[in-house]
Amino acid sequence: MEGRTPPGSAGPMHHDVPLIATVAMGFVLAFVFGFAADRLRLPPLVGYLLAGIAVGPFSPGFVADAGIAGQLSEMGVILLMFGVGLHFSAADLMAVRWIAVPGAVAQIAVATLMGMGVAALWGWSLGAGLVLGLSLSVASTVVLLRALEDRNALATSNGRIAVGWLIVEDLAMVLTLVLLPAFAEMLGGEPQPHGAGGIWVSLVVTLGKVAAFVALAVLLGPRVVPWLLKQVARTGSRELFTLSVLALALGIAYGSAEIFGVSFALGAFFAGVVLSESDFSHRAAEESLPLQDAFAILFFVSVGMLFDPMVLIEDPLAVLAVLLVILVGKSIIAFGIVLMLGFPASTALTVSASLAQIGEFSFILAGLGIAIGLMPAEGRDLILAGSLLSIILNPLAFTAADRLLAWARTDPRWAAWLDSFGQKRIVRLRAELDEVRKRQEARAEERSLRIEQLVERFPLFAGLDRQGREDLLLLFRPRSATPGDRIIRAGERGDAAFFISSGAVQVSLGDREIRLEAGAFFGEMALLNNKPRTADVTAIDYCQFQILEQRDFRQFMARHPWLRARLAELSRQRVEASARAEEEREAAEPRG
Repeated sequence: MEGRTPPGSAGPMHHDVPLIATVAMGFVLAFVFGFAADRLRLPPLVGYLLAGIAVGPFSPGFVADAGIAGQLSEMGVILLMFGVGLHFSAADLMAVRWIAVPGAVAQIAVATLMGMGVAALWGWSLGAGLVLGLSLSVASTVVLLRALEDRNALATSNGRIAVGWLIVEDLAMVLTLVLLPAFAEMLGGEPQPHGAGGIWVSLVVTLGKVAAFVALAVLLGPRVVPWLLKQVARTGSRELFTLSVLALALGIAYGSAEIFGVSFALGAFFAGVVLSESDFSHRAAEESLPLQDAFAILFFVSVGMLFDPMVLIEDPLAVLAVLLVILVGKSIIAFGIVLMLGFPASTALTVSASLAQIGEFSFILAGLGIAIGLMPAEGRDLILAGSLLSIILNPLAFTAADRLLAWARTDPRWAAWLDSFGQKRIVRLRAELDEVRKRQEARAEERSLRIEQLVERFPLFAGLDRQGREDLLLLFRPRSATPGDRIIRAGERGDAAFFISSGAVQVSLGDREIRLEAGAFFGEMALLNNKPRTADVTAIDYCQFQILEQRDFRQFMARHPWLRARLAELSRQRVEASARAEEEREAAEPRG
């Protein structure tokens, strides 16, 4: 009997699979170009953008589906912003707030005005100039982090100032993404649906929705999200935990857009921020990183697909003007602002070099500007050209900053100024950053200490690897008892195993009694064999217990069968030792 293809399904030789083709070619070419860029000591981001150009409609050969690529890029934006929020440190930002906040706001304002001035020379509208200026004013956090890591400067005071500066820029751009559509019509763009009351009522409603979302995220998020992740972590399923992290990121992003009308980017950012302060932040980052990286790559590929390389030939002066604003204009502005704020020239040069490029937010802003009719399509080509060239040249900006600083130190007058100007401010800032670092290390050490104490108190768990110990730590819940409290009654069904952190209990098994102290455990056999309790257990001291409930206990034992066998063996040894002690006591008693 001949096989038939089910109705509505593709046959074995059917190749109309645009989603698979787009993803496959995007990943393959991103790998090839990204690897080549890395070999040339350029950020792989350059390679990803070139891969997008290669599969875009402006180059010969295979052309990816632009609609599918656009939706994949939205996924990339969500996961990219989730990652930014996950690594967001409010403590670090507060430490550098006196330079990062005023510096970033002033630099965005001046750089935006420069971009608007250039756009005015081209005859563009006010709205187009505003979008262009904003796009050129914000640097790429991804590129900066890679540059600082390559130079081992991420943990330095100057590096943390630069990262704080860019975080403020990112936050400003998130707000811009919310406000720009509301002002689109006023700035010369396409009319947007404002509803009754006009633009100002619409703006107030938009800001109100954003405020409501932020309040909900800040007040409710830290209580609900960590609790939910803890319940998932207690299942011990790695894939469920990964799924929960992605569901939270995408679900909050989509829900915030549907319910509160805010952007996917803002929702995903706050989802990451909520998680960043919990004990699960490092694990959430670890579990979501592969998918986050994958979709971020597809985002850059999809951006590259929109770039028309002919702009480099047809309008080289415009490209040069954009590049000068990014490389020279922003750097000079940032250098002057840092010096005006009273910080040393070395800090000013680091910040200047850090800002001499543009990236992901510039692409998002350009796309939004075109979507709401504010900026012509050629503006995106200019922004993409400026991004590609500035990212390629960014390592040279850091090298030039280093050489300029070294050259200045060869002149005694300049050297004296460099050693004196702004040193008090930077010394105070370093002290504050050191305090932040110590608190973060203390928090990490406290968690590590809890894990080590678990093993020290209960050597039974010494054979677990570190991930197993962390998983076990999540399952415990504390309980206390005072002398005379009955912890377990013989005949009742077991619902938990007890591990004694401090104090002592008496186990009454028939006419025998066993004393258990800190480090011992009891109640596990009823959970292992599903039989009623066989002994009474009473506290004979002030006790602190760590309890494993039945469901968690069994699931953990199932994942670690050797631990189950070890528990049964230790329990058997304990009963036998008690029996021998009882026999010795009876033998020692005088006979009548």
